[in-house]
Amino acid sequence: MPLFGLIGYPLSHSFSKKYFTKKFEREGLTDCRFENFSFESIADFPILIERNPDLKGIAVTIPHKQSVLQFIDDVRGIPEGLTACNCISIRESKLYGFNTDYIGFEKSMVPFLKPHHQHALVLGNGGATAAIIFALKRLGISYDVVSRKPHKGSTLTYRELDADIIRKSKIIINTTPLGMYPNVDTYPDIPYEFISSDHLLYDLTYNPVKTLFLQKGDERAAVIKNGEEMLVLQAEENWRIWNS
Repeated sequence: MPLFGLIGYPLSHSFSKKYFTKKFEREGLTDCRFENFSFESIADFPILIERNPDLKGIAVTIPHKQSVLQFIDDVRGIPEGLTACNCISIRESKLYGFNTDYIGFEKSMVPFLKPHHQHALVLGNGGATAAIIFALKRLGISYDVVSRKPHKGSTLTYRELDADIIRKSKIIINTTPLGMYPNVDTYPDIPYEFISSDHLLYDLTYNPVKTLFLQKGDERAAVIKNGEEMLVLQAEENWRIWNS
C-alpha cells in the first residue's frame, strides 16, 4: 500500500495528516495512507527511508526544510535561489526535492493584491521565510525581513519599526509561530496603531482561524488572510507531484 507522510518536529497539530486522511476518504482512495513521522534530528531521516520502503511521497515542515536537502538526489524541482525543500517524491529509490510553499503562498495572496501593495514586511526569518521571499520577488514586491535581533538575512529589528515603515509596508506577513495554538495569546510586537484599511495582513498560521495578529489588523480595517488556503494549495501540489 503506497505510504505518504510528513516529517518535522513537533507534529502534534499538523495540517497534513488530517487533510490527506479526509482527502483519501472523500475520493475513495482506500489503497493509500498518510502518517506523521516526528523527529527532532534530521540524522533520523535515512532511518525513516530505510524502514519504510512503501514511502512514495513526503511533506517536510519545520525544522527540516533546509537540512533535508543533504539527502536529496535531485533538486531540479526547487527553483534556483530557493534553499528549502517541503516536498519529496520517491521514485525507484531516488529522492526528488521540490518546493511548493511558494506556490501555495503566491496563489492564495494574489487575489488580494492592489496597486498600492508595493512593499512588504516579512516578520520572522525561519524555515518558511525563504519561500515567502521567493514569491514576493516573483511578484515584483520589495520587502524587508524583520527579526528580534540583527540577523543575517534580516534588514530590520522589531524595535526599529515606526510609523513611516508601517505606512510604507502595505503588506505585512507573519511567518513566526506567534499566535498559533496553543499559544493563542501571543502576537508579533509591531506598532499596529499605524495600520490602515490599505494594509493586507497575512498570517501563515491557520489555527486559530483569526490570530491576535489578524484580529489587530481587522480592528484597523485592514484586509486579513490566514494560511489555510496556502496549505491546501500546497498540499494539492504535493499530491500532483507524488502522482506524476
